[in-house]
Amino acid sequence: MDTSEFFAPVRSTPDSGDGAADTAANPVGVSANIEADPSQKGEATPDPAPTSAPAPTVAKAERQPVWIDLLSPTPEEIHAIEERFGIEVPTREEMQEIELSSRLYDEDGALFMTVSVLNRATTDAPQTTAVTFILVKKTLITLRYADPVPFKTFIRRVKRSPSLANSAEAVLFGLLEQIVDRLADVMEQTATDLESLSNQVFANPEDRGSDQDHRDSLRQIGRTGNLSGKAKDSLLNLHRVGLFLSTQTRLKKDAKARLKVISRDIVSITEHANFIANKVTFLLDATLGMISLEQNNIIKIFSVAAAAFLPPTLIASIYGMNFDVMPELSWQFGYPVAIGLMVLSAVLPLWYFKRKGWL
Repeated sequence: MDTSEFFAPVRSTPDSGDGAADTAANPVGVSANIEADPSQKGEATPDPAPTSAPAPTVAKAERQPVWIDLLSPTPEEIHAIEERFGIEVPTREEMQEIELSSRLYDEDGALFMTVSVLNRATTDAPQTTAVTFILVKKTLITLRYADPVPFKTFIRRVKRSPSLANSAEAVLFGLLEQIVDRLADVMEQTATDLESLSNQVFANPEDRGSDQDHRDSLRQIGRTGNLSGKAKDSLLNLHRVGLFLSTQTRLKKDAKARLKVISRDIVSITEHANFIANKVTFLLDATLGMISLEQNNIIKIFSVAAAAFLPPTLIASIYGMNFDVMPELSWQFGYPVAIGLMVLSAVLPLWYFKRKGWL
């Protein structure tokens, strides 16, 4: 559980008091727990005494966060968010549903958008985790049960540059851009790995050394195919979110222009992901073909050996028969002649196979 609230930066005006100056000095406020004191969440706290508070302090207390990030929230935290904003937060099971109506919908002016985000992309077991974006009034609420890299990166960027979180829409598009950038980086690294893997698959068997069975190659191909498939699933969800947001009239002109850039990036990365998927299929077929060729070469060697040693076996079988009348048994050079016939009958087929290029 790690729940944080981010506030938009506030600029001090020439006639501002000390309270406004303090707000400008710390433009992004982060509270680790939404169940903390209401004054840390931007809610007004009633004064116990009937004294009037300064105007700048009241304005600061009434500020609403532009972004509430719910990471593995407790039921109490979810209930607090529902009471605070008058919405119904989807459950973890509802976030896993694949119906479009369950992932993208408008409920009393609040936009609910659930996407699959690639997680643990650099490990041997990449995953996709469902993340729900709730755009209600002037606040963006993100609900997630994992901590993918794009969220870590964007939070660090917001702490360095508070202007990135000057509105809920800015945070939403910033997160979407970060997710798309992460997918682009993963696809670029995947393409580089596939190029190296391709050189390994089509390398000379003598240069490949002991890696004749291609087991490592098959593992890498399987991992890359799994990764590209999950990346395509995430890109599909992002594309649907882009189409859903493009129909919302509440977005301003500059926000829609930013959305168009994100949509173009999604399309280009999707095309690259399709190219990687096709290359994975090609490398898989090529690797299986190489394995089949090596197996055929082994079977061919056994077949040639069996054909080469069949005549010597026939000669030895004949002279191993227990018959009374076998003229060769009384010859002085019968044994050397039989041995010579066996060797000659083995060498001739081998020479013929070699000349034909079968060996």
